[in-house]
Amino acid sequence: MAFDLKRVLKVMLFASNGPLSVKDIQTAVSRFHETASALPLTDAPAAVEGGAPIPTAPEEPVLPAPVEDDEFYRDVPAMVTAAQIREAIEAISLELQAADSEVVLVEGHSGWRLATHPRLARWVRLLRNEPPPVRLSPSSLETLAVIAYRQPVTRAEIERIRGVSAEAGLSKLLERELVYIVGRADLPGRPIQYGTTEAFLEFVGLKSLDDLPSSDVLSPRQIDAWLQTSSSPRAASDADMGLDETEEKQLSLEQAAAPERPAS
Repeated sequence: MAFDLKRVLKVMLFASNGPLSVKDIQTAVSRFHETASALPLTDAPAAVEGGAPIPTAPEEPVLPAPVEDDEFYRDVPAMVTAAQIREAIEAISLELQAADSEVVLVEGHSGWRLATHPRLARWVRLLRNEPPPVRLSPSSLETLAVIAYRQPVTRAEIERIRGVSAEAGLSKLLERELVYIVGRADLPGRPIQYGTTEAFLEFVGLKSLDDLPSSDVLSPRQIDAWLQTSSSPRAASDADMGLDETEEKQLSLEQAAAPERPAS
């Protein structure tokens, strides 16, 4: 029977205390071949004929050796490719979905991990006596979006883009560890620059920042244009944001057609 990589990966995912990467899996396969070639140690030194008896330690209960099924240790390949690992991981994910399992397979920045299905998350919080997750306000989400697409970005740049203070939103995002201090900008006063963390990628379910949806609204080019043309903080208009101006024009026409109210 051929080596069943998928079943082995299921066990690794279950036993891993963190995300499981391709490198982690390949390292485990390499260790298998290294340990398989090691010589077994002798149980005890043999006594010399005619010599004094060799003292031995008091006998202690011996734990039964773990049962190893040869099925999982036969025909293990010398190397498992990343493509083979991803194919097996995809098969596991599809199996969990088809079975409507209580756990899901999540791929993050550092690898794959098993997680509780969101529908059952409340039971896990009750078991751990944890409070419900705190939702981010729309203001904090807007600030987070600007940082994600613009990073590294200073607080002044965020406020010029959004047109309002970003102090409260930044504090909340730092507290939730969704953003962190990258360094200081090469500008007068050396203002602090902010960027997103790996926790942010998990929060939005992405593997890397390259997977962020393309956006003409928050592209660096568009943001640079706002910063160059804005001499004072202001909120971006619908035209700036690239939104449909049909409703705005229709409203203007209705206002123009409305009869003027007599002066009081």
